[in-house]
Amino acid sequence: MSSPSAERLTPELASAFARIALGHVAREYPNKLDHVLDGPQDAQGPRALHPIFFGSFDWHSCVHGYWLLASVLRLHPDIPEAPAVRAQLDAAFTEANVAAEVAYLARPSARGFERPYGWGWLLKLQAELLAHDAPWAGRMQPLADAFVRRFKDFLPKAAYPIRTGVHSSTSFAIAIASDYARLRDPELLATFEARVRGWHLADRDAQAWEPSLDDFLSPTLVTAECLRRLLPAHEFRAWLMAYLPRLAEGRPQSLFTPATVTDRTDGKIAHLDGLNLSRAWCWRGIAGALAADDPARAVAKDAARLHLAASLPHVAGDYMGEHWLASFALLALGAGDASP
Repeated sequence: MSSPSAERLTPELASAFARIALGHVAREYPNKLDHVLDGPQDAQGPRALHPIFFGSFDWHSCVHGYWLLASVLRLHPDIPEAPAVRAQLDAAFTEANVAAEVAYLARPSARGFERPYGWGWLLKLQAELLAHDAPWAGRMQPLADAFVRRFKDFLPKAAYPIRTGVHSSTSFAIAIASDYARLRDPELLATFEARVRGWHLADRDAQAWEPSLDDFLSPTLVTAECLRRLLPAHEFRAWLMAYLPRLAEGRPQSLFTPATVTDRTDGKIAHLDGLNLSRAWCWRGIAGALAADDPARAVAKDAARLHLAASLPHVAGDYMGEHWLASFALLALGAGDASP
């Protein structure tokens, strides 16, 4: 959908991404619910259960589809799709809709709903909405508060991290949720920092046995990106050199080699396009944290470009990727570098 050499969010790409997201955030079916039925009364459709996040194939993809829309609106407010984006955000983020999403979370059987991936994306969405001169963030605050409470309740019990390349990754959820914590909740930010220090500060010489066939995250790199966001810069650089001691040599090679996607109509195999894009996001962040004369910086920047070029042209085409990949492309292009 775009030139493989694109490395920044142009107005043309912003328009293309907006059109993609507008085409799926309110598309109810097909849909994969994360839903526990306590009785026959709970056998309801996506829109009845989730009046905001009923589209985009699943709840979390709908959340980051809205993050994409809000982000491109802020970064490129004059794109032709801007009026449609504002109208969609106005229609979705109403007090009644938010109250229904909050009520869903109050069900005892929803305790583990979307943990932790959807939790992180909801707070990243709220961080973006806070940057807009609009009522959206104010209306969404009760839902953000509910997920803040979930993080604060859960993390003290989490004796171990979840080192995966899929939705259960604790590093990814904390990395993206840290944008909101930095803006609005110092206690949550401190909780994140303490938890990742306990989990990962002693990590050394990552072997990077990846990717797995359905990864859309690099367990190795997303941990590094998480710590980059939460540690002081000098401490992160020292940790990184122990964690990836051969980074400047382009090793482990698996981290520098884009994944091959053999079937983009298969939802799990299509995850590998997301892996390439999320690796590009991580490598870009890591490169930015290194000194200008550090030879590892150029290696990391080259890895970011290589992974972005491998999958940016494939964010649209089949719905199994189209309902979510543009969000990861937006991260890779720099929209996820820092809080708004």
